Amino acid sequence: MSFFSSFTANSNLATAKAILSTAASVAATAMVIRSVANELLPQELLSYVTGGLRRALSRYSSEITMVIEEFDGLASNQIYEAAETYLGTKISPTTQRLKVTKTETDDTFALTMEGNEIVTDVFNGVKFNWLLVCRQVETRHFHNPRDLNSTLKSEVRSLELTFHKKHKHTVLNAYLPFILREAKSLKQETKAVKIFTVDYNNMYGNPNDTWSGIKLDHPATFDTLALERDVKEFVIRDLERFVARKEYYRQVGKAWKRGYLLYGPPGTGKSSLIAAMANYLRFDIYDLELTELQCNSELRRLLIAMANRSILVVEDIDCTIEFHDRRTESRASSPGKKDRQVTLSGLLNFIDGLWSSCGDERIIVFTTNHKDKLDPALLRPGRMDVHIHMSYCTPCGFRQLAFNYLGIKEHSLFPQIEEEIQKTQVTPAEVAEQLLKSSDIETCLKRLIDFLIKKKETQELEVKRKEQEAKDKEELVAGGKGEEGDDDEKKSTTELNNNTC
Repeated sequence: MSFFSSFTANSNLATAKAILSTAASVAATAMVIRSVANELLPQELLSYVTGGLRRALSRYSSEITMVIEEFDGLASNQIYEAAETYLGTKISPTTQRLKVTKTETDDTFALTMEGNEIVTDVFNGVKFNWLLVCRQVETRHFHNPRDLNSTLKSEVRSLELTFHKKHKHTVLNAYLPFILREAKSLKQETKAVKIFTVDYNNMYGNPNDTWSGIKLDHPATFDTLALERDVKEFVIRDLERFVARKEYYRQVGKAWKRGYLLYGPPGTGKSSLIAAMANYLRFDIYDLELTELQCNSELRRLLIAMANRSILVVEDIDCTIEFHDRRTESRASSPGKKDRQVTLSGLLNFIDGLWSSCGDERIIVFTTNHKDKLDPALLRPGRMDVHIHMSYCTPCGFRQLAFNYLGIKEHSLFPQIEEEIQKTQVTPAEVAEQLLKSSDIETCLKRLIDFLIKKKETQELEVKRKEQEAKDKEELVAGGKGEEGDDDEKKSTTELNNNTC
């Protein structure tokens, strides 16, 4: 019995060795054939043969493969770019080769697939396989607009998405749209926020060159702003609600934009709030100086050249330009004078007229120190939807500044400082300046108390001075009226006498 068992085991072992040897021989032969084919056969013929074999085998397969080329003609393929970004987050720890890139406009490293690597993704319980295919193009005239060295590399890239045939509807109607949304969100989260200013030398050149931008390194966030908590929470909710209502704006027939008016004394944090909004949404800032524009057509040109998902800022709107009143524009311009100024009508059409629809997901922010000086037409809802009063420093704002600059949340001097702040009109900028003057916490807070006391005394003296001036003016007016009354009496008497004569 043992003899037959041993014989059977030896026979199975020999069979296994024969199978492995045959498989190795076949694999070696295939490698030799592939190498010879790559060396001897033209690339076009090899691609044709490979494609024919693939098509023949696919007839007996339950899977389907979608090929997503990097370019659609001369234009970039949006699906390829989105899939490349999305798959960078799905790379398995077992993946052996990755591409790592970083540009000036990004804050983080970007991971992408290497050629011939496979990435597996699962969506709604369905398994999808992605393969990055890179092939060489034998032509000296090939040009990849995304790669300045493409004329040397001559490389064409594509992604192959393989899945079961029964999931084709899911891929087209759910999976690919999901990838587009996810890629957009990922790019927005990792991009570096930039601030743009007008390049007047290229005002009438290429629209893409109208604005010149640099990276915005402003560190302001909603966590560091010296604002009341309810104000910060309101702004955050309003911003989130705005960016999530694309379909709603389209449904009601309104341009997808939102207007904010920030008003209050200088130094109350208007610019910091704008920077915090940009950092929170990852929106670029476009800083517009209206005094440099000569006419309404330049204003429209700048609007068209702005990118979506951006914040347009016009600071000190009350004093940057003297707007013509819409009712007096025609009277103000003389026949011999050519009007070369941005008008109020032009600005209103820019923020709420037909031209305001030339772009999506835009925020317009006006700042002013004197809200009462603005034309009411600028302030109504639909133009400036949200009015935020940037007030003087409050106890809550002081505590935030103390944490930002000194790293403390409580101190024995806090109650006295908060009491003085409630009695004094002091801006957050002034408080911050005092907190910067010493590295010693005790010394710094005592100096702040002294500053607040002196400022309060100065403000009280100023109030008394203005009251005295007003009182003197009233007395002067009253005295003038008395003299005027005597003159009128004398005049009347004279007239009477003249009439008598």
